[in-house]
Amino acid sequence: MTMEQFAPLMFLGLVFVMLIGFPVAFSLGALGLYCGFYAIEMGWFPANFLNNLPLNIFGILANELLLAIPFFTLMGSLLEKCGLAEDMLDSMGQLFGPVKGGLGYSVIIVGFILGAITGTVAGQVIAMAMISLPVMIRYGYDMRYATGVLAASGTITQLVPPSLVLVVMADQLGQSVGDMYKGAWGPSILQIILFALYTFILTRLRPHALPGVPLEARTLKGWALWAKCLRGIIPSAVLIFAVLGSMGGLPGIDTAIATPTEAGAMGTIGAIVLAVVRNAPLTRLDKWIFAAGIVAALLGVVVGVFAFKSLLFKALFTVMFGTIIWYCWLGWKTKEQHDLIVEAFRATMRISSMVAFILVGATCFSITFQGVDGNLWVEHMLTSLPGGVWGFLVVVNLFVFFLAFFLDFFEIAFIIVPMLAPVAQKILAPVVGADAALIWFGVMICVNVQTSFMHPPFGFALFYLRSVAPKEVKSSDIYWGSIPWVLLQLVMVAIVIAVPQSVTFFLDKPSDVDPSKVKIEIQAPPSEDAPPPVFK
Repeated sequence: MTMEQFAPLMFLGLVFVMLIGFPVAFSLGALGLYCGFYAIEMGWFPANFLNNLPLNIFGILANELLLAIPFFTLMGSLLEKCGLAEDMLDSMGQLFGPVKGGLGYSVIIVGFILGAITGTVAGQVIAMAMISLPVMIRYGYDMRYATGVLAASGTITQLVPPSLVLVVMADQLGQSVGDMYKGAWGPSILQIILFALYTFILTRLRPHALPGVPLEARTLKGWALWAKCLRGIIPSAVLIFAVLGSMGGLPGIDTAIATPTEAGAMGTIGAIVLAVVRNAPLTRLDKWIFAAGIVAALLGVVVGVFAFKSLLFKALFTVMFGTIIWYCWLGWKTKEQHDLIVEAFRATMRISSMVAFILVGATCFSITFQGVDGNLWVEHMLTSLPGGVWGFLVVVNLFVFFLAFFLDFFEIAFIIVPMLAPVAQKILAPVVGADAALIWFGVMICVNVQTSFMHPPFGFALFYLRSVAPKEVKSSDIYWGSIPWVLLQLVMVAIVIAVPQSVTFFLDKPSDVDPSKVKIEIQAPPSEDAPPPVFK
């Protein structure tokens, strides 16, 4: 066997170990080490080559950007567990109640909002299903539509900033998290429109399957209804926009004043404060302290524009941070909030540990794969595909779609994406430019991987939905109900492939200056024979 033959066999072994069902991190690590020892035995690279493995693992785990993962996970877990979903779904359901398909529209909109808030598919699907599914059943909604819209709306969290998925993708592609967020805004909004359009069409074709909520069931009206909607949305929206804006992740904001890790830490503290304000019993003193903190924060922002680091600016932000400390202490001493925070920490620990182990396993494999020139084999195979750019995109997306039947996003992002990224940069740069190529590719993969949570028989969102659905909901309804929404997500993948501007529209436009035409003229120094300068 030659080294050129070993690389494709390693790749086939990779696909096999990912499909056998044993934990991928351990299977991948074992495969990488076994192949590494075999390559050393065959003399394809020296034993010292594997000395780089501990250094690579340490370098990856010491990556500051990856610290954003537990911060964003904790922020989402706190907001998901504090009851936001229930309030939003109730108020939105009553707001859209008179409209046919109103409950469907409310689930889609709340799914979009909660996607930005929670960042977890499991928590989002379970929360919305427990609240909305019994209501939809009570008012006679078609069971397949009800289960499908709940599962699909739960997967929106994969794409809506500040998605944890986008943080991981930015790290693996070596791109700015803020730019990745800007690239995701277009597809996430288009996806919501696509879901809402499908619901609208169904209300016209089958109006009896998506009825409006009866008048007697709408307990809130007028200003009371709007107040409840705004009370559930505005605090969370302010927190999310503050987090995104600070790291340059909003359209029109080109300057980042915080790293993703710093922004995630800020979001976590904000989530604790919101959870305490929503659920903890507050005294009059607590409310006055909260109001003082809000006023100080607003005034501090205004003062900072004109007199940054002035004494007044420091005093105002001291009051704001004092308020934050006070509410964090309230959350810790109140039993219900203490339990909520502890449970959020446990969920964060589970996800962060899973990510770390997958990273270690992927590093073991990638070191050996590069040592046998596997990266060159992948590049040659993908660049020689018929159809050029479009052939590459179709094949890659079909491959990722197939893997998504069996693997979750983290496994695809840490194992497959690093192999494809160099080739994607080379092939896609002529289409959208070198700066936007990997952003387009990364968002495209994220949209594709969304289907992994939906398509039978292994879609995780379907299992989450089955675990909380009432007994009268058949499993067949859940599986058949997911099919139209999977097709809609595939349509979204096709749109992102065919219209790259859907991703690049909000990105910073590259400079129009052609480097090849730039001339720099430098005046030669005077020679020794030149006359001395004359000063007048």
